[in-house]
Amino acid sequence: MTLLQTKIISDTWIDASWDEFIQLTKNLDYEKGKFYYYKGKLRIEVSPLGNDHASDHSIINSAINLYVALKGINLNAKDNCSYRKIGYQEAQPDLSYYIGENVDAIPYGTNIIELDVFLPPTLVVEIANTSLADDQGEKRLLYEQLGIKEYWIVNVKKGEIIAFKMENEGSYRIRESQVLSNLKLSILEEALKMTRQTNHSKVVAWLLEKFNQ
Repeated sequence: MTLLQTKIISDTWIDASWDEFIQLTKNLDYEKGKFYYYKGKLRIEVSPLGNDHASDHSIINSAINLYVALKGINLNAKDNCSYRKIGYQEAQPDLSYYIGENVDAIPYGTNIIELDVFLPPTLVVEIANTSLADDQGEKRLLYEQLGIKEYWIVNVKKGEIIAFKMENEGSYRIRESQVLSNLKLSILEEALKMTRQTNHSKVVAWLLEKFNQ
């Protein structure tokens, strides 16, 4: 029995050829899945996301968009966008951003962003509820090779952000963003914790005050 005839286990890296991977991305059984391919292995994330994941996804995106608007930083945001290096790699991060001089790198009407043609995003964010170990491991290595400049992992269970600056296919931890004019990640972590107690409108109002200081 071939891989294409079996039910794929979600949230697990599975040996697969590139052709098998591409066929699975077209399979309607996985149309709600997120796809990754790295070093001859595929991963499909199809588990229910739930309130906590969705809430943190929303507030982080809102905070970033508020910050760049106030600071005059050029940015284009992508939600669950596909990035592909044909034959080798694919990623579908929760959030990704083109920032600064690369803000208009992707023309409107582009479907899958092929990295042999277009630049990779500047910043990638994964919201980690059940996938934390993998987000820190294989996905981090994948994003290093794709040429991402900065990578954030939002630990939903702890309301924390694990962030990396990436260069020369390596990475190291940071506590202030290098691509968003030294945005302190501690402020975003405080906002995450506030969402456990109050609604997003109040959290965004608090962020507006903090960002204007």
